[in-house]
Amino acid sequence: MQTVFERNTPAATLIDRSLAAAALQPFWLDDTPGHRGYPSLTKPDASYDLVVVGGGYTGLWSALLATQRDPGIRVAVVEGQTVGWAASGRNGGFVEASLTHGVENGRSRWPDQIEVLERLGMENLDGIEKTVDALGLDCDFERNGSIAVAVEPYQAAELAGAALRPDQVYLDRRAIRAEVHSPTYLGGVWSKDAAALVHPAKLASELARAAAEFGVDIYENSKVLGLGRNRRGGALSVRTERVTVHADRVILATNGFPSLLKRYRYHTVPVYDYALMTEPLTDAQLAEIGWSNRQGISDMSNQFHYYRLSKDNRILWGGYDAIYHFGGRIRPQYEDRDATYRRLAGHFFTTFPQLEDVRFTHRWGGVIDTSTRFCAFFGSAYGGRVGYAAGFTGLGVAATRFAAEVMLDRFCGKPTVRTELDMVKSIPAPFPPEPLASAGIQATRWSLDRADHREGRRNVLLKALDSVGLGFDS
Repeated sequence: MQTVFERNTPAATLIDRSLAAAALQPFWLDDTPGHRGYPSLTKPDASYDLVVVGGGYTGLWSALLATQRDPGIRVAVVEGQTVGWAASGRNGGFVEASLTHGVENGRSRWPDQIEVLERLGMENLDGIEKTVDALGLDCDFERNGSIAVAVEPYQAAELAGAALRPDQVYLDRRAIRAEVHSPTYLGGVWSKDAAALVHPAKLASELARAAAEFGVDIYENSKVLGLGRNRRGGALSVRTERVTVHADRVILATNGFPSLLKRYRYHTVPVYDYALMTEPLTDAQLAEIGWSNRQGISDMSNQFHYYRLSKDNRILWGGYDAIYHFGGRIRPQYEDRDATYRRLAGHFFTTFPQLEDVRFTHRWGGVIDTSTRFCAFFGSAYGGRVGYAAGFTGLGVAATRFAAEVMLDRFCGKPTVRTELDMVKSIPAPFPPEPLASAGIQATRWSLDRADHREGRRNVLLKALDSVGLGFDS
């Protein structure tokens, strides 16, 4: 069967016109005025209690929370480029409570602990909101929830029979179109309290500002090349392109980029995700689609779209294609993928045909750090003095804060509710080396696309992956 996006394809001339002036630049980074800027690390043999490698969400939360726990601690964040320039400044800004990339993914892996994981996820989201308020983080935080929408009849039937949490509301075809008007919508579930939206680059910038005000030294344009130990039992050494600094503890927050710990090199792969941003909608255009409650939205297909409104009423439209390059290569040229941008634009106008006059101002791509269990895992090295978290698989805006808490808990040496979770104690299966990794990923992607064309029915490959704990249904 054809999907709704193939049954209702907009004209090529409309797509051409909409993308004609779109700049190849992440909107969020363009829209973060007055980046403070931090110096490069040039002082040799500096010494810290904690050095954090990576200036994205994981690293910034780790630094900020460490200083809040112990105001006297000496902390440095060492970033290879600028704060938030990678995934933390390019994502959709969905702040989801789930730590496990959805309750079903968590329940299938840790059924005995799913209630605890869900509770901790909500507490983590509450903690983010409290930090935004307490520290005055200017990041456009809105806790309006999220809607999962059905765009095919089989998806609508699944939603109609689903068990809902107390904060969730089922919306039939009439109700969902009254909430947000799209001819593709057949039903939806609004999770009112388990998600928020944020300006992702502003959040990174503001976390860095707050950390610096708590005394954290932040260094940009200081790529870390290696990690070691000065002598048995001595300080750890963190080697950059220019100098080496020393630390009692180290947190590695490099996410989609190759781990400095060889044992975890195959535990994540970088997958490219793409997005478009429209010009600001006029009041009349916004009235055409409703959306007055400003929820984040995603559809229920395996190859799904995610979209939301910005503070100035632009629509971010992303997802669907997930592109892996042989060998896990990360290259600037991979961010410009015309076929994907045209596909996304076409799907946008299928969803909102009443916005045919809208133009896109930005288009961009970025890397997602994907693990075989589709949510974060936690590693350590050097006798527990190095902490590591990665594998957020596109749902890390909130989960990175939880990961920071886990790593800091582990440094304290005493068990906590977080450190005793099976999710925290276990390590997912690594990806195989090339060429098996590329073949497996491409075959899985083809199979997911086929399932979207077969009313969600999964083929032999997907069923086999499900049976060994490597499957995922978005």
